Amino acid sequence: MLVRKIIHVDMDAFYASIEQRDNPKLRGEPVIVGGLPGSRGVVCTASYEARKFGVHSAMPINMATKLCPHGIFLPVRMEAYCAESEHIRNVFLDYTDLVEPLSLDEAYLDVTHNKKKIPSATWIAKEIQKRIFSETRLTASAGVSFNMFLAKIASGLHKPSGLTVITPKEADAFIDSLPIDDFWGIGKVTAEKFRGLGIEKGSDLKKMSLPDLVLAFGKSGIYYYNIVRGIDDRMVTPDQPRKSMGREVTLERDTDSISEIHELLRELSAEVEKMLREEKLLGKTVTLKLKYDDFTQITRQQSAGENIDSSKIIYEIASGLLKKTEAGVRKARLVGVSVSGFPPPPDDKGPVQLTFPF
Repeated sequence: MLVRKIIHVDMDAFYASIEQRDNPKLRGEPVIVGGLPGSRGVVCTASYEARKFGVHSAMPINMATKLCPHGIFLPVRMEAYCAESEHIRNVFLDYTDLVEPLSLDEAYLDVTHNKKKIPSATWIAKEIQKRIFSETRLTASAGVSFNMFLAKIASGLHKPSGLTVITPKEADAFIDSLPIDDFWGIGKVTAEKFRGLGIEKGSDLKKMSLPDLVLAFGKSGIYYYNIVRGIDDRMVTPDQPRKSMGREVTLERDTDSISEIHELLRELSAEVEKMLREEKLLGKTVTLKLKYDDFTQITRQQSAGENIDSSKIIYEIASGLLKKTEAGVRKARLVGVSVSGFPPPPDDKGPVQLTFPF
């Protein structure tokens, strides 16, 4: 049986590291990327200096300000981050075409059969780390294993600049000792449920039968049953076609002004049009997303009569959907617009409706 060679590469504090690289005065400082103190944004990335104070991704900026009041808060420079991500992606593609990005700063690579015919995935991971640093002055951590689950966990074990290898011989002992919180795919709520069942680590999870796991966790129980045994048959899949494309904005202050929301819809629709045309995509369905001041989130959808990429039509549909919400009565803190329903690519091998000569 062929043992696969999977690498998971995860850039270290990606956005913050770019800011520190581009501005030497920020090096060694607690840098927090996402927005300025007092804004309604969330932390996108915190440097390792800021993480020492408990700041982490997805945390509200206001909370990060309380934890790290002396931090250096910066707005997002997405164009700069995208450019570096593209550069790093091209490094990956020098070794294999089987690259599956998870985000701008991490990706899976299947190097079982690689372009440079290097026999060791560990050698490839080391070479990629060196190239990323020499070409971008940014560091990356990498995990190497025989499946995606273990490679993902391995990449996070020795950050920053770490390289961790989990071989088939080491997998059982490693998984048995792994705390339940550290299993990829198990969040805080699920981890608490596991602990309520007396499960603290992998060896405890392995004692649960498949029927009991399915009874307690539904279909996810099958996933837990397999991964604790090192079974993960997922394949590294190159970029999947986009299912939707959109933009959203968290407001500086909650609003119940319909005219203000309409103006936002116009701006968001224009941004979505630009994205669609850059990607040469046409969609059929417009989705309006609203988050009210109590954090309740709702979406409303409507399909157009034809494929669209026009901001005028996107705005018209979105503003019509706005009438089906409580905007104006309840205050909104977030507004978003997206387009989906893209036609399949020309080489798509999906289901085809057959015709019969009746």
